[in-house]
Amino acid sequence: MRICLLVPSAYGMRGDVRSVVNLAGELAERHDVEILSVRRHREKPFFPIEPAVNLSWVVDARPGVRRLFPRGQMSTEVALWRRLRTLRADVLITTRPALGVQAARHAPREMLRIAREWGRPPVPGPIRKFYPRLDGVVTATEASRQEWVRLLDGRTPVSLIPDALPAGPWPRSRMDNRIVAAGGRLVAAKAHDRLIRAFAIVAGKCPGWRLRLYGGGPEEKRLRDLVASLGLHNHVYFMGTTPDLAGEFAKASIVATASRTEELGMTVIEAMASGVPVIAFDSPRGPGEFVTHGRSGVLVPEGEGEIEAYASALLALIDDERRRRELAAGALGAAAVYGAPAVAARWEELITGTSRGA
Repeated sequence: MRICLLVPSAYGMRGDVRSVVNLAGELAERHDVEILSVRRHREKPFFPIEPAVNLSWVVDARPGVRRLFPRGQMSTEVALWRRLRTLRADVLITTRPALGVQAARHAPREMLRIAREWGRPPVPGPIRKFYPRLDGVVTATEASRQEWVRLLDGRTPVSLIPDALPAGPWPRSRMDNRIVAAGGRLVAAKAHDRLIRAFAIVAGKCPGWRLRLYGGGPEEKRLRDLVASLGLHNHVYFMGTTPDLAGEFAKASIVATASRTEELGMTVIEAMASGVPVIAFDSPRGPGEFVTHGRSGVLVPEGEGEIEAYASALLALIDDERRRRELAAGALGAAAVYGAPAVAARWEELITGTSRGA
């Protein structure tokens, strides 16, 4: 079977790219798999791609490369629909609402066309108009599935398949380092400032513990200034980006997230797969989609006094090694459903069932 996964860029460090790369690598064990990147902006992908997966692109945006369409976004869209019209695949899986609309409009109708969605569409009008032409929509969480069912009003089947972890074996934390780790892009939605303020309380009571922040982004300078203003330069470390976040999480004893939303839950499930308990705010559409309170991690209510409550939850885990290890075991067990073989099998079952239904 020829399967094409269409992404805006396979060269970035986003969680959705990581999920697509993991899924493609597993599917390539049995199928002819291609990742089609709309844009190429660097020499190599941030996340390593299995040699069996074919990587191609529509527009080469690397500095110094002569472009076939130099005038910007509209030309990119023209190049994309030209590529879609001549695409040779049995199955096309898109990974953004805008790409799903393009696939519905321009990809050959004999091709199975499925939209992989993580969040709500920014502009629902084109989705309601064009998505009924697709063969299906797949979401990563139940809350997102219900939202898409309401949006499409039964005109397109909506299924739930979780994101895929990297192929095992996964690194395993020994739970003996006094390290709290956090990963993800340094953007406002990740609310790393909440985590840093909470850790200031932790550092005052448990000065031997350290917070490591993995990732990069536009919020980095502001967060560094916050660390300096709180006098945490010996307690909070900016570790930069890494393609092996699970390996870094395995060096920690707690993984913390302060996200306001966590529709792309790769950092959370990679932490659980590393056998590390997760502590997070119980925000709407947040880590509670992946973490079970008291079994694989701790969820802290948002609202008044949330920083102090989060710090207290961190301190409780720091002071109770036995509970940390119990939660770590629960996290490891919960991560099994996200293993690449299990996730790929669900995709294959969906594709086969949809093809027969057609």
